[in-house]
Amino acid sequence: MKTDPLRRMHSAEHLLNGTMVKTFQCERSFSAHINKKKGKCDYEFERNLTEEETRDLEERINQIIESRMPVRETMENRSEAEKAYNLKRLPESVGNEIRVIRIGDYDAVPCIGEHVDNTSQIGRFRIVSSDYENGVLRVRFKLSEPEK
Repeated sequence: MKTDPLRRMHSAEHLLNGTMVKTFQCERSFSAHINKKKGKCDYEFERNLTEEETRDLEERINQIIESRMPVRETMENRSEAEKAYNLKRLPESVGNEIRVIRIGDYDAVPCIGEHVDNTSQIGRFRIVSSDYENGVLRVRFKLSEPEK
């Protein structure tokens, strides 16, 4: 059974964000846009990525995908979630119970989107381009179909 492309892309966005934070000690993207075929994330950053950094990010993310990590959701009280996470991208309508998406022990973040059940459903991750302008690093990515 094929996994919904938006679920795959949204889950890949989480992995890109988590890997950017771990690699560069930056904040998660302040803006992201995904559709069934491609995605982009914008980061407050000081420069463009080098070719080596781009390949390293791809390799790290694909290792996570291949590790078959479970993707699950937990519910947390808003006051506790505010201590652990940045909630500024969540809609005000979310209320007092915050849904947190956890990708194994690699990444956890509040989110209202839909995701895969396991990283193996994402497919191969590829950064197609990045550019830097006015303090913003934009990273564009695509996914191949997951292996059967």
